[in-house]
Amino acid sequence: MKFALKMVAVAALAAASGMALAQKGETVKIAFMDPLSGPFANVGQNQLKSWQFAAEHFSGAKNPAGVKFEVVGFDNKGSPQESLNTLKAAIDQGFRYITQGNGSGAGLAILDAVSKHNERNPGKEVIYLNYAAVDPAMTNEKCDYWHFRLDADTTMKMEGLTTFMKDQPKVKNVYLLNQNYSHGQQVAKYFKEGMARKRPDVKIVGEDLHPIGQVKDFAPYVAKIKQSGADTIVTGNWGQDLTLLVKAINDAGLKLPMYTYYSGVTGTPTALAAGGEGEVYVIAYGHANHTGELGQMGAEFKKKFNDDYYTYATYNGIQLLGAAIAKAKSTNPVPVAKALEGLSIKSFGGDVTMRASDHQLQQAMYVTKWQKAKKGEYSVENTGYTFVPIKQMDPYISSTPTSCQMKRPSGG
Repeated sequence: MKFALKMVAVAALAAASGMALAQKGETVKIAFMDPLSGPFANVGQNQLKSWQFAAEHFSGAKNPAGVKFEVVGFDNKGSPQESLNTLKAAIDQGFRYITQGNGSGAGLAILDAVSKHNERNPGKEVIYLNYAAVDPAMTNEKCDYWHFRLDADTTMKMEGLTTFMKDQPKVKNVYLLNQNYSHGQQVAKYFKEGMARKRPDVKIVGEDLHPIGQVKDFAPYVAKIKQSGADTIVTGNWGQDLTLLVKAINDAGLKLPMYTYYSGVTGTPTALAAGGEGEVYVIAYGHANHTGELGQMGAEFKKKFNDDYYTYATYNGIQLLGAAIAKAKSTNPVPVAKALEGLSIKSFGGDVTMRASDHQLQQAMYVTKWQKAKKGEYSVENTGYTFVPIKQMDPYISSTPTSCQMKRPSGG
């Protein structure tokens, strides 16, 4: 009897371990869709390489599921309409995981299309991993079960930034300059709301929204900033729209503290370096000088591509996906989506958690400052400058409430 029970136990254990590794050796293909041509191509190309690099780094024995990750690039040209075409092409080619980040307009189009596709095609569901589209609506009124955001949304970034700025006595007269689409509009909106609560004495002395990716010379905007008497600039611009703004600021000899989201993104550090040290701050969920595994990955990426690894959502995204596949014991998006909800992993800034109520990753935030790189610090874009962390905030500080009413699939 004892022998028989022992054999049953051994068989059960073998079956369990076999199930746990049922997906071992499978290839999980992820379709990356962002601008690989046009004004933001340099950013898209860097981020595609970053996804591919993280996928390769965490493939096989380096993830708990034992799967291989493969990332393939699709050029959506930054357009919502083109994103629908690339999404259809990816699904037709058998991709079950999609990632996108540059532009909330494209992000919202993908979110809606993925939701509709999954409703109409049971058994062929797709998961959308959003690594950089920060429109709060995507995890609030437009939240969707199949969408998971790896970046911090604008309300979170602005909560962190205004918490820092309220303690900067020099900040009195602010000029807001942003791209004229949902992201830029929200940077302005949530900055005004946050500062009204925390430092009602701060004045907005000027505000501009400009066409995204179309301004070739920001000199007229810089002239308006000068005339306004501003002592501080706040901008959510990214890519070419931030690089050219910095160039115009340098050309005008304007030396004002600037608070940004995306100064570490391709091309902008080189423009900043041309203007010297200056007071430039970034609010983000990471920085250029992490140590440990992430620091090593940054060094390897630089060696391989002579480029900076700055999209750390690729690190968290692949790690979370590996952990969820291991938990689900399957690469099928249906059990994987369920496993992602509420999932926590150890990351470079402490634990990160995919909040189940809205699928918004909760994570630490950092304020960094642009300055000359000291010995041992990372030289951003080989400029001899770096972004040094001056404040770290635990996840609860920048966490913001959600209005999401998540509709789960039956059994989800």
